Amino acid sequence: MSLGILQSRRRFSDLSEQEVLALAISNEEEDARIYRYYAESLRSDYPSSAKVFDGMAEEEDEHRQWLIEEHKRRFGDAIPPIRRSHVAGYFARNPAWIVENFGLERMRAEASEMERQAETFYRKAADRSTDAGTRKLLGDLAAAEAGHTQTAGDLEAEHLGGEAREEEDREAKRQFVLTWVQPGLAGLMDGSVSTLAPVFATAFATRDPATTLTVGLAAAVGAGISMGFTEAATDDGELSGRGSPVKRGLSSGVMTTLGGLGHALPYLLGDFWNATILAIIIVVVELFAIVWIQNRYMETPFMRATLQVVVGGALVFAAGVLIGGG
Repeated sequence: MSLGILQSRRRFSDLSEQEVLALAISNEEEDARIYRYYAESLRSDYPSSAKVFDGMAEEEDEHRQWLIEEHKRRFGDAIPPIRRSHVAGYFARNPAWIVENFGLERMRAEASEMERQAETFYRKAADRSTDAGTRKLLGDLAAAEAGHTQTAGDLEAEHLGGEAREEEDREAKRQFVLTWVQPGLAGLMDGSVSTLAPVFATAFATRDPATTLTVGLAAAVGAGISMGFTEAATDDGELSGRGSPVKRGLSSGVMTTLGGLGHALPYLLGDFWNATILAIIIVVVELFAIVWIQNRYMETPFMRATLQVVVGGALVFAAGVLIGGG
């Protein structure tokens, strides 16, 4: 944000009563649009939750209309064009498209935080106000936001009864696993295991930390790019239901790169044996992280996952050491 924009923002305490009312109107209008955006993005997969957000948007519309009527009564039809971004220190909303990418539970949490932020802000603003009219206005707005929180709870009870909520929660978890966990796990396994051989073969063949680091970086970044593009290109998610190929490609590519970098970066130390010992320790941590993810999200029995991952990793590590040492 430029210095000019920062300097042009006004303090809340400097706003007139008309501007405070106009700000409240724009707040209600923006929040209603966010809730409708959430509802539309959820409607096909989570229809019950979409109804909850529809109801919350309707509540915001009702309060916005009340505020507009109040503005007309006190100040006329011309509403000052003031927004949250015009006020210094004012709470901001996270972009709806970013929240959407994190799934159903994040949207629910964001909606709850939106209402809490608004209520808290209005109450604190009312406490600081010395003007009776402004104090009453801000207190009324705080009460309205508290009412929104109650309304959200009532709507969830109406549209998200026990079975509907459990079904949507299961579907949200399933989608999270398919879109983020599975590709990320595949990437972490590929990055952590497949790069073991070239990294440690180079290490024991050259005994040169700088060369080993170069090979490790190249292997990690190259594998990450390859895995990311492969994941995104092989399945558009339409038939499989695995979600956005961009998200899956990003998850797979990033985790592949991180998995490879883990045992390559220790060679920044410069001392061959210290770097190698640290790299081996990191490899063990990486392998057991994979085991934990498999057990936690894929419901793979811990011992089976341990045997599969650790034994496989140990064989690849041994191959690298034998090839390099030979």
